[in-house]
Amino acid sequence: MRVMPLEKREVTASRLVLGCMGFGGSWDSSPISDEDVTKAEQAIDEALSLGITMFDHADIYTMGKAEEVFGRVLNSRPGLRDQMVIQSKCGIRFEDEIGPGRYDFSKEHILNSVDKILQRLSIEYLDIMLLHRPDPLMEPEAVAEAFLQLKSSGKVRNFGVSNMNKGQIQLLQAFTEEKLIVNQLELNLKKLDWVDQGVHVNQAAGTGTHFGEGLLEHSMLHDIQIQAWSPLAKGIYSGNDSEKLSEADFKTKELVQKMAAEKGTSREAIVLGWLMRHPAMIQPVIGTTNTERIRNCMDAIEMSKQMTREEWYSLYVSSRGSRLP
Repeated sequence: MRVMPLEKREVTASRLVLGCMGFGGSWDSSPISDEDVTKAEQAIDEALSLGITMFDHADIYTMGKAEEVFGRVLNSRPGLRDQMVIQSKCGIRFEDEIGPGRYDFSKEHILNSVDKILQRLSIEYLDIMLLHRPDPLMEPEAVAEAFLQLKSSGKVRNFGVSNMNKGQIQLLQAFTEEKLIVNQLELNLKKLDWVDQGVHVNQAAGTGTHFGEGLLEHSMLHDIQIQAWSPLAKGIYSGNDSEKLSEADFKTKELVQKMAAEKGTSREAIVLGWLMRHPAMIQPVIGTTNTERIRNCMDAIEMSKQMTREEWYSLYVSSRGSRLP
């Protein structure tokens, strides 16, 4: 029986992750309201009641308010932190008086970011800290020094990356003894490049994300947990009618609905189950505060176990709008 790479790293995490990007209200400097705190607490409680124990943050989410709201909930309920695996990300900087929007993997920025993350979350350590997207100016020696300082101080227990290709991971890993245990990527039925071994699919429709050949295989070989952000593809196959659909998207949406009806489950469970069926043991990050949608996702674990090869390939072929190469 396959297990998640995180479990091999002795990180006890749930199969699904609750993404907290929507916590804290709007993406501006407006103050946090009581409603924002209540909404976050309800989502946290719903997740925990369903067995979701891992929570994903980033220092930029709602301009830091997502972490602050989460921290207020933790402060008001002693002992809640012990039930969770908490990860956050740093490295993205918005445009400011110093410069344009940019990435920053400098040692100073990483250390300062983690201090502020811990302060906002009102916790003493992060279970996992991810570098948020690649920085073209990354100096791996400086990142390694930051990792060593954070680990030795007890502020971060594990490290990972997001949206990195195989070469970027190998470069960074060569300079640090800290194993990179997570890579968070945009993966879903609409983003298929990860399946096609680096071949850009659906180019005419403008879809597909190119991570390069061998990324999933490298991750499986080195027990790097692949986490999927936007695993529901903005809900286009599970109820979001605001997006303009291509012919392939429309047919796939119908197929998802048909499978959900036949199996007596939600459309979200079918879409996530497809992703989780892959032997890499992909871990979806559900980015919602809607308690009903969180519940709709839970059956994905069982759907991934039940999904046949034929069903998996039916969705794969339908979503890419053509036959297999």
